[in-house]
Amino acid sequence: MLEVVALGGLGEFGMNMLALTWGDTTIVVDAGVMFPDPELLGVDLITPDLTYLQQRPQRAAALVLTHGHEDHIGGVPYVLPSVEGPVYGTPLTLALVEPKLQEHGIDKSHPLVAVRPHDRITIGPFEI
Repeated sequence: MLEVVALGGLGEFGMNMLALTWGDTTIVVDAGVMFPDPELLGVDLITPDLTYLQQRPQRAAALVLTHGHEDHIGGVPYVLPSVEGPVYGTPLTLALVEPKLQEHGIDKSHPLVAVRPHDRITIGPFEI
């Protein structure tokens, strides 16, 4: 049975993140942030609630990025501790993610895998 859990991005602009689980395999689609309203002084970014991912018995098998806007990639450094496998995205999207990982001191244990239009990737039971 497919379990679809929106971790952010519903009813708001930003924080786009979705977890898809089939059996023991979870993949995360996007890892966005939201920028705060002016009345939230001192707050730079708002990230989705990662409790669902943190409470899974196994870390997510992969992170799939749909495109490079901040509301889809800004939270990648915060999500990666909950991901075991690679990060998939277009070459441009991954080029925008790489400096974020360097800034946060995240090593290369999560390969960045470039995909192009019409490519198909298989992650457990998922084919994307």
